[in-house]
Amino acid sequence: MEIIPKWISKLDDEDIQFIKRFLLASGSLKQVAAEYGVTYPTVRLRLDRLIQKIKLNEEQQMDDYITTIKQLALEDKLDYPTAKLLISEYRKTKEENERV
Repeated sequence: MEIIPKWISKLDDEDIQFIKRFLLASGSLKQVAAEYGVTYPTVRLRLDRLIQKIKLNEEQQMDDYITTIKQLALEDKLDYPTAKLLISEYRKTKEENERV
């Protein structure tokens, strides 16, 4: 494959291995959970976070600050309400500065 989509190149090895296991399990989260030795909700959460990470990488026009805040929230380094508040306040400040 000569051209690798940007969203794939932004994933770490652990994410790629998860996708591989998911595909080899024909999309069965129950089977993936058994292979990892974890519960179904744990695998579901992992898949949801991976989906969010891919969506985040797909948004090409996004501001770097907002991308950083969202990435911190995805990695549980920042809680969701705080991330949402920071992004909202940043956008307000940015809009005010653009009007001046």
